[in-house]
Amino acid sequence: MNGCLMHRFLSNRVIVKSGDITNEKVDAIVNAANSSLLGGGGVDGAIHRAGGCSILEECRKIRSTRYPDGLPTGEAVITTAGNLPSKYVIHTVGPVYSASSQPEAELKNCYLNSLALLKKQGLRSIVFPAISTGVYGYPKEEAAAISSLAVRQFLETDDTIEKVVFIFYSLSDMDVFIKNQKFAQL
Repeated sequence: MNGCLMHRFLSNRVIVKSGDITNEKVDAIVNAANSSLLGGGGVDGAIHRAGGCSILEECRKIRSTRYPDGLPTGEAVITTAGNLPSKYVIHTVGPVYSASSQPEAELKNCYLNSLALLKKQGLRSIVFPAISTGVYGYPKEEAAAISSLAVRQFLETDDTIEKVVFIFYSLSDMDVFIKNQKFAQL
């Protein structure tokens, strides 16, 4: 894995790199959660394992008070980051590609709602994984176009968020994103 190879866009406000999201020291990292908010596999499991029990405790509280039926697809909530170097974790549920009637809108909402929550909390930096591109089956090329366009549109009307990072566990996934991103195109 190579954490040194980075690409920058939008006047250096957006960074694309390969690495481990649980090592990122930013205001918030985004968890590609499942609707239960109780942990799972992939990024979700890695964040819960590295962050410790306090994340799970806050997620349980959110479930019992705000979302007893689970966090809806595309929505976002924030918790402590526990033992992680980031300050917070923003949890969002991406669409299961084959089961969604509106996968593009739901995936776009994951990014927009996460950024809106970051801004509402007065935070300035965030790291996103490739939401829904693992076991949820979203085609990586399409997800890259949707996510980069959503972030670009948000940042065009916001000057408070200083840094948005897209992080990929593998260089090959990062390369797919770079080839399909929509930061440079107008």
